[in-house]
Amino acid sequence: MESLLDFQLTDDQELTRQTVREFARKEIAPQALELDETQRFPRQIMKKLGEMGMLGILFPPAYGGAGLGYLDYVLIIEELARVDGSIALSVAAHNSLCANHIYIAGTEEQKRRFLVPLARGEKIGAWSLTEPTAGSDASGTRTTAVRGGGGWVLNGTKTFATHGSVGDVAVVFAVTDKARDKHGISAFILERGMKGFRSGKKENKMGCRASDTAELVMEDCQVPDAQRLGGEGEGFIDALRVLDGGRIGIGALAVGIAQGALDQALAYAKSRHQFDQPIASFQAVQWMLADSAVEVDAARLLVQRAAFLKDARQEVTAAASMAKLYASEMAIRVTNRAVQVHGGYGYIKEYPVERAYRDARIATIGEGTSEIQRLIIARRLLGQAREQAP
Repeated sequence: MESLLDFQLTDDQELTRQTVREFARKEIAPQALELDETQRFPRQIMKKLGEMGMLGILFPPAYGGAGLGYLDYVLIIEELARVDGSIALSVAAHNSLCANHIYIAGTEEQKRRFLVPLARGEKIGAWSLTEPTAGSDASGTRTTAVRGGGGWVLNGTKTFATHGSVGDVAVVFAVTDKARDKHGISAFILERGMKGFRSGKKENKMGCRASDTAELVMEDCQVPDAQRLGGEGEGFIDALRVLDGGRIGIGALAVGIAQGALDQALAYAKSRHQFDQPIASFQAVQWMLADSAVEVDAARLLVQRAAFLKDARQEVTAAASMAKLYASEMAIRVTNRAVQVHGGYGYIKEYPVERAYRDARIATIGEGTSEIQRLIIARRLLGQAREQAP
């Protein structure tokens, strides 16, 4: 039987995309500049997104979710990011990191207690692996979890946690057996208001400024054993599974930011006149627009391929890393060109391309740097080469 590549969205997927596009245009775009300037977390917008099912995209209705797949997910993140990278980043982190980790590794009781309110948008989720001494190298984790008081006592500091100062539920990682290296790291579910658990410094970021990023601090924080997430020592292993999906989301974020910048550049090039003609008539500008359009489409296809593989429950690690690597670096190039097309106005904050240029930069860093993605891809390629060698 012939196999066909179908690039056509279903009617339901097209309706989802159009619904989110219209919401972003009406509800988010008018506030985007003010949110960026003030770094204010958009609680009311997030509440409305929750009511639309956008904070439980990937989870079954039985757990309060919308019951959609990864292809729907990347369409939604892209449409949000076309208007505002901050809100797209918050929706992505909430869905694919915190809530998804609980969905993947949680017990039925944990899913009922924590996932349901997250998926409904009643609570905001945070997820934090990174520490001041542990970024790309998780073996540098210093936060500890020691048995005591009928549960665990956690001590340590996490950094760069999305929703670190606004989240209600947080998944954090701590060393439970130092001798076992990465296999000695466990995950725990913490709640806002828990004794010994608090937010630390809120970061003043370059981009995606309305998406809250802050430290999480644990000082003799008593955590019941019922809130250990997954098997003891399996936290980092589960995190790798979570990050596969998260990287697809960051790829979609990058595509959306780039598409939004290209939209702005196209409109500006047609309306801006120099030498008695629109600048869109100049070949130098046309080539910048053409190169950007090609790269955005190529990145979108990589991201959608990874989403398709994820929905089909096929091996996705390399595809997710390829999508994130290319899309994130593409977004930097495309937003840079969009600023250039705008000339001096591209350097002014009231023009959205200035914000897109700053927002795009996070995609090459968050959820694994470009360098880490290249390592993952190379190891998969070399592993395949060894398997195929005579």
